[in-house]
Amino acid sequence: MSPLINRRAFLASAMSASLAAPALASQTQDLSRREVRLKQPEPAGRIYVFADQHFLVATLGEDRAMWYAIAVGAPGRNLSGSARIGRKEEFPAWVPTANMIRREPAIYGKLAGGLPGGHPRNPLGARALYLYRGNRDTMYRIHGTPDPWSIGQSVSSGCVRMVNEDIIDLYDRISVGAPVAFR
Repeated sequence: MSPLINRRAFLASAMSASLAAPALASQTQDLSRREVRLKQPEPAGRIYVFADQHFLVATLGEDRAMWYAIAVGAPGRNLSGSARIGRKEEFPAWVPTANMIRREPAIYGKLAGGLPGGHPRNPLGARALYLYRGNRDTMYRIHGTPDPWSIGQSVSSGCVRMVNEDIIDLYDRISVGAPVAFR
């Protein structure tokens, strides 16, 4: 797995973001979910995705947040800007998008019919948070994964992956309508 970003690099990255983002006061080098302190207060229920550094932060209110390690899309495949959680699903069914099938037919063509929720190879894992802009589904998700080895890497078709235990934790903390910002 790739090493996590150090505190100085993280703070420099956070300061250069076009929108205000929480800056962590400290960070350790493991991939375990943990509560962290923010440099400044943030309302509860916001998600900040730091794709280049492979982590996301979910605010808990005041100066507290949960930190999670993630996997993201290969270069050029990630969502940018902002979105909101449009819906949530436990053990979601999965169907590859037309773009996924067109881009990698050998992998996704045979799965065009999708996989049911709970299937051991379903790429969405145990939970999914569906990202919307307005009333439009972006086709991007924050979801679990059957491939925990991928966390800390840029390997997906663009969605944000988390280990199943972490997506379950985040799913229970976040409401439909929660804002999501990509950095």
